[in-house]
Amino acid sequence: MASSLLSTPSQTLAAPAGLRGRARPAQVHLPRGVLAPRRSRALRVRASVAIEKETPESEPPPTFLREDGRGAGSGSVRERFESMIRRVQGEVCAALEEADGSGAKFVEDVWSRPGGGGGISRVLQDGRVFEKAGVNVSVVYGVMPPDAYRAAKGEAGKNGAAAADGQKAGPVPFFAAGISSVLHPKNPFAPTLHFNYRYFETDAPKDVPGAPRQWWFGGGTDLTPSYVIEEDVKHFHSVQKQACDKFDPSFHPRFKKWCDDYFYIKHRNERRGLGGIFFDDLNDYDQEMLLNFATECADSVLPAYIPIIERRKDTPFNEEHKAWQQLRRGRYVEFNLVYDRGTTFGLKTGGRIESILVSLPLTARWQYDHKPEEGTEEWKLLDACINPKDWI
Repeated sequence: MASSLLSTPSQTLAAPAGLRGRARPAQVHLPRGVLAPRRSRALRVRASVAIEKETPESEPPPTFLREDGRGAGSGSVRERFESMIRRVQGEVCAALEEADGSGAKFVEDVWSRPGGGGGISRVLQDGRVFEKAGVNVSVVYGVMPPDAYRAAKGEAGKNGAAAADGQKAGPVPFFAAGISSVLHPKNPFAPTLHFNYRYFETDAPKDVPGAPRQWWFGGGTDLTPSYVIEEDVKHFHSVQKQACDKFDPSFHPRFKKWCDDYFYIKHRNERRGLGGIFFDDLNDYDQEMLLNFATECADSVLPAYIPIIERRKDTPFNEEHKAWQQLRRGRYVEFNLVYDRGTTFGLKTGGRIESILVSLPLTARWQYDHKPEEGTEEWKLLDACINPKDWI
């Protein structure tokens, strides 16, 4: 889940392209951070799938929600999730500006979506500590085509309420909101961080009132260092475990493995980094509990990362250290451009390139047939990426 909301808001779909899930609604293959489904059954870009271009705005509105029964002022999960991600965006940006210490500030772009909703993109570039840091939020809504909804319901959908009534299902409304961030420090001993947390809903088609309403949460936080500094890696994973254990002791081992499996560069037979937690399509627990869990995970980002940055941002390094960091950045680029679902979808559908590629570092390196010597610090990092381990 590499680029997430950092994949362009300009490609928010007014209709879905992919389907999957047992007794699930059709999922919209939105840019990541708006929605990043765990696995897709198909990517069908059809005439029925419209791509809306965002409209620049001068300042963020108090809320991107509609004034309806589940919108602003309702106390709904939608409202509380938007409030959470916008709060976290502000807190993360403030903490990163302070850690950078250069006086550099995040540049903010606000956009709205004709079909409903909008987002706030914030980027800090060429600071003293951070080469590039992006922290984006998005809150969007629209409709799915009826064939997507029926296909997701499978045979039951074909014989369900719509068929019984002799009616043809209409468009299925959806709602998606999320926060996403990728942070690339300059110092080779300071790790890259990615995090993303999102919430998704579908409503029943307007002409099929008996159809169920669906919702789910997704997200995660993962660490991508160039060097294995066990103190830092253990601290990071400990904070993730603490956040998970507050809700269910099975969460951390389950989501840690899911993270290791997701951030896998198949053509290299190695992981992008040293993992963290990752989950998607999570709706088999109480909704209130999962909202609190997503909030806890988002709030754990700064305690997990800022102490590491403070320890490593001024660590002395040489040209060899920097060259290795650039090679590992190359792996980051490879994963995002080849495997990250939001990035690849955005590129294929002609969206806003600046938003799609904001997750990439300013600099990277590809050296022909580079192999670190066994036993070196560089080899230790590569070995840990090939053979994931439990750090705590």
